[in-house]
Amino acid sequence: MAVTLAVQQHGSGPPLVILHGLFGSAGNWTAVARLLGERFRVYALDLRNHGASPWAEPMDYPAMAEDVAAFIASRGLRSAALIGHSLGGKAAMTLALTAPQLVERLVVVDIAPASRPATHAAYAEAMRALDLRGVSRRGAADALLKPQIADHAVRAFLLQNLVPGADGLQWRINLDAILKDMPAISGFPDFPPGTAYPGPVLVVRGALSDYVEDRDLPAFARLFPAYRLVTIAGAGHWVHAERTEPFLDAVIPFLAGEFSK
Repeated sequence: MAVTLAVQQHGSGPPLVILHGLFGSAGNWTAVARLLGERFRVYALDLRNHGASPWAEPMDYPAMAEDVAAFIASRGLRSAALIGHSLGGKAAMTLALTAPQLVERLVVVDIAPASRPATHAAYAEAMRALDLRGVSRRGAADALLKPQIADHAVRAFLLQNLVPGADGLQWRINLDAILKDMPAISGFPDFPPGTAYPGPVLVVRGALSDYVEDRDLPAFARLFPAYRLVTIAGAGHWVHAERTEPFLDAVIPFLAGEFSK
């Protein structure tokens, strides 16, 4: 059953839905969403079990796609352009392949329609194991998490999910559901032979990232025959945040209808 997703809205114009990555939220896209809002009516969503959206099982791509489809219908939209990053990119691709009439065009940001090792399970395990009783400051939580996650930038990103609770800080993200369905999150749904989304697709990958490799391109060609690939120099997995101007230079013309294979 679909859940009602929390949304942040920006600007006016043709509808554009943005889907964030694992452990993220709509807030991670605020700066880019505001810039896109100069041309589009932007709906940045919190996916299920993230941000301000409800907790629900399962945490798999068909369920997430159903949530997004329900949101599009709730706004009375016939269709919308979609941008999906990482987890959100897989959810957006799933929606395009299961309900293509709802997706006017699609931007997939640094993720492939493929399975990968469940490396992020270790983050979720470390977060869930953290004893937050009496912890009221993110700085204190950061110190507790540091022995398990050495990278400061990763910890800062994960700790954005802490909110005040009755007995200190608590996670607003549903770690149990995420860990339970991590195999599905790390994978990608199997679709019947011949399944394809015929609309325009822009795949944007970071040159310093390994989330979209050349070995993934045949899968894009099979499922999204009208796709085009853009590689952003100097960008890692967080392409839109690390290299915002080149990202927008690639995405805005595509969203405006300029497309060539």
